[in-house]
Amino acid sequence: MTEFNDTQQQLSRFRLRVAAAGVFVFVCFGLLASRFFYLQLWQHGKYALQAEENRISVAPIVPNRGIITDRNGVVLAKNYSAYTLEITPSKLTDTLENTIDKLATIVQIDARDRRRFKKLQEDSKNFESLPIRTRLTDDEVARFTAQRFLFPGVDVRARLFRQYPLGTTAAHVIGYIGRISKRDQDRIDAMSDDNDSDPEHYDPRRDANNYKGTDYVGKIGVEQSYETELHGLTGFEEVEVTAGGRPVRTLSRTQATPGNNLVLSLDIGLQQVAEQAFAGKRGALVAIEPKTGDVLAFVSSPSFDPNSFVDGIDQQTWDELNNSPDKPLLNRPLHGTYPPGSTYKPFMALAGLTLGKRTPSWGIQDPGYFTFGGHTFRNDVRSGQGFVDMNKAIMVSNDTYFYMLARDLGVNAIANFMKPFGFGQITGIDIQGEARGILPSPDWKRKTFKKAAQQKWFDGETISLGIGQGYNSFTILQLAHATATLANDGVVMKPHLVKEVEDPISRGRHLTVPKESDTIPLKQSDIEVVKRGMENVIENPSGTAYKVFRGAPYLAAGKTGTAQVFSLQGGNYKGHLLAEHLRDHALFIAYAPVDHPQIALALIVENGGWGAQSAGPIARRVLDFYLVERQKPENEAAAVAAAASATEPINAPVIGDASKAVTVAAGFKMLPQPVVPGAASAAEAASGASAPGANPASGANAAELSAPVTASAAAPAAASMPPFRRMPHRPHKPAGEAQPLAAAPRNDNRAAPPAKAADAGTAH
Repeated sequence: MTEFNDTQQQLSRFRLRVAAAGVFVFVCFGLLASRFFYLQLWQHGKYALQAEENRISVAPIVPNRGIITDRNGVVLAKNYSAYTLEITPSKLTDTLENTIDKLATIVQIDARDRRRFKKLQEDSKNFESLPIRTRLTDDEVARFTAQRFLFPGVDVRARLFRQYPLGTTAAHVIGYIGRISKRDQDRIDAMSDDNDSDPEHYDPRRDANNYKGTDYVGKIGVEQSYETELHGLTGFEEVEVTAGGRPVRTLSRTQATPGNNLVLSLDIGLQQVAEQAFAGKRGALVAIEPKTGDVLAFVSSPSFDPNSFVDGIDQQTWDELNNSPDKPLLNRPLHGTYPPGSTYKPFMALAGLTLGKRTPSWGIQDPGYFTFGGHTFRNDVRSGQGFVDMNKAIMVSNDTYFYMLARDLGVNAIANFMKPFGFGQITGIDIQGEARGILPSPDWKRKTFKKAAQQKWFDGETISLGIGQGYNSFTILQLAHATATLANDGVVMKPHLVKEVEDPISRGRHLTVPKESDTIPLKQSDIEVVKRGMENVIENPSGTAYKVFRGAPYLAAGKTGTAQVFSLQGGNYKGHLLAEHLRDHALFIAYAPVDHPQIALALIVENGGWGAQSAGPIARRVLDFYLVERQKPENEAAAVAAAASATEPINAPVIGDASKAVTVAAGFKMLPQPVVPGAASAAEAASGASAPGANPASGANAAELSAPVTASAAAPAAASMPPFRRMPHRPHKPAGEAQPLAAAPRNDNRAAPPAKAADAGTAH
């Protein structure tokens, strides 16, 4: 009985175990079934998509960047494809240095490549692929491919590269591209967020996804300002891959849309001629077409080669460029600000006429100085320049006349009148980083200075404004813009560098030329008075630029100027004895032809000394080319060829050396430098200093004046003048006045009297 009970108990326990096991198995199968049901039915879409993504790789197709040409179709920026050797540091199995050393036994890797890679690595993430060598030859690609298995984390890739065929020519306008930095990425993300916030005006080109696969963006110049236009639309390719990631077949492909092409307003032949004219000099020049605002030339000297930045510039080269005392990376027309010196006087004269403070015939007997508040402001010619009316004041650049005019106008009236011309204002040109400059006023001074004693505007500070001195500080772009506005009779045209945007597929173009932004309310009769004065600067034998433009086959109007860098108190100014960086800046403004202006320009030669001697010949050469030589197709082509032939694979600042022969293309004919008969030497070009306490001012130069015309000198008949020219307007005196027309003639062979003493006036 006991054995039977034991058997029953064992059987019961066995059945219980079987039942428990069955329940357990059932529960397990139930869980599996429910999980299977959940995955296959409820989560089918999600996991099917993940499986598809594992099977299909989506790769971005980077679009071709748009090309950049000048107004005549000369290519300034283009693309080319090449193989690069790239390293992804996070995938290396050996140290980075050892890997590079081993690679150097297969392909050539020099010290510059290593420095450039190191700089790229500092600005990039560890998982990014960085080029250690660019432009691999076919032999180098073949050698590496044969030993690729030895270098995990190293690949050869085909990339599009940017090329600037003319090298240093117009580098500050065109700009360059570089690898996307964190700052660039932040800017792209911010642009994308703004784009998403406005669904009605959504632009796919501004979406951050449009930059997937893109390594480079524009850094400066039009490459930066027109990044959205140039970049294009990124395409995508769907590729089926194995579990190991090996491509099997292409499933679909959305082609990338290439970026738009840009047609600049620059005439690259004119640009090259202007840059050649600055050889060995630091300075800036801007030439504008008055009727349209087209920027025809935009020179910043010295320049640099933008090709150096395409592959990533190495630290040593960057330091050489960035620390050079000549500042080749500085965009002088856009960022540099300078006192305008005597080039400001025509605008002061126009202010006097418009505001009723002067008439054309109102004049003074110049004693050679002007006293105000116990302080003496001296004219360039210490003995005075006789009777001076407005025409003569502009022609001979008389300081005394404009000292008095500034006093009579007052600082606020001057500032309010100059503002519409663009002085001290952002012009709105289509590249970034424009400096505002300083248009001084009591309100500006209160906002600028912190101490109460410095915030007060003193009447004596107004006097020096009349000759373009004191706190006046403007960009060469602003000065050129104002000159173009004057030439255009007060119609303001916004300056621009991009003339047209071209669709690379349809070849359709749309203009970017802006309409007139404003018309300054001026009397045409007042404008003509000032224009005639500027015309006499060039056409009248007493004019400060007469010698420079003598014999020109066109009629031009202009104004010389000098901006003082170093204030010499109590002594005579002798520029040739000063260190170069302390010498005066030379300025010049001009437009031509007078009757129908096609070009207006402003330029500065830093530490050039005398305006007519240093800056005038550059203006003459630029106008000669644009109005005369450019009409011959061979000259335009030769100038462009010269720019291309001068492109060298170097990274040092390119200033030019006027003492060395310039390498030019075959068949290029160098344009002759304008002859300045009897031009005074630098030692003779004595300039005048500004009043003490004024900011960098312009100095005056008596040597700019040729032998003046006396009252008895009769004007020749207009019929005797050469073709395309008319008789220049001579200054006149009010009826009944007996003063001589100009100061007595002096011997041109003797040196100009030293005038750079304390309280001396401007150089003209």
